[in-house]
Order: sequence, then structure tokens, then C-alpha cells
Amino acid sequence: MRITHEADYAIRVTYCLALTGGKQCAKDISELTGVTLRFALKILRKLTQSGITKSYKGVAGGYELNRSPSEISLGEIIECIDGPIAINHCLANEFQCTHVGSQNECDFHRVFSEINRSLRGQLFAITMDRFLPAKLLQNK
Repeated sequence: MRITHEADYAIRVTYCLALTGGKQCAKDISELTGVTLRFALKILRKLTQSGITKSYKGVAGGYELNRSPSEISLGEIIECIDGPIAINHCLANEFQCTHVGSQNECDFHRVFSEINRSLRGQLFAITMDRFLPAKLLQNK
């Protein structure tokens, strides 16, 4: 499994908003993260639709986190962008197993499913506050 560039950038955008701790315009987010403005806007739209960020329209508009960094996980950000985390295509519901008649009978499916659950659990256990400097966390 490889996290897409878009999901990686979404993590950076979320981190940027967590670090600044308030509303930022898309242009500033783009400059601070090194993500092009056009791509940052696409990512921010997805983050807002999923409830990770909220947006403000108008001249004084911008984006900010919708929740505390301690309530936003890497797994949530990745799935917001890339969809459900799956280390193998056989974990998708629409996949037809070619090894046996049913996914439930396949040893490979069971092993991949167990690994996937573990990986997903770990990604959802890591929240954005983990990456913030200690002095910033003390001020919150």
C-alpha cells in the first residue's frame, strides 16, 4: 500500500492548519506547505466535505480545522482523500476471489484482512497533535 501524493499533501495541509491554530487563506496554506494553490484548493474542498476543516467565504475567508488536532487522525485524512485503506485489491467488496469460491474461504484474504485491520488501527490511533511542538501544545 502506498499513500498517494494527494493524501500526503492533505496531511501537510492539516498539519499547517493545526500549527497555525486559526484561520488561514488558501494562498498562505499553499505557500506554507509547498502545494500548488490549485491542488491545495482541491484538497481543502475534500477536507471540508469530510468535516476535518471548515471554510469561510468572502474577503476575510479561509480555512481552519473543524476539530482539535487531537481529534483528527492520519487514518481519517488518508481515507478522506484515498478512500478506504486496503493493502490488497482482494479486500474490496466487489472483488471476486480467483483462488477459491469465496473470500471467506481464502487464507490470503484472511491474512491480508488481519494486516489491514492492524495498519488501519495504527493510522487511526495517530492524531495530528502528535506532530505539534510541545510548547504549542502547552499553550492550548
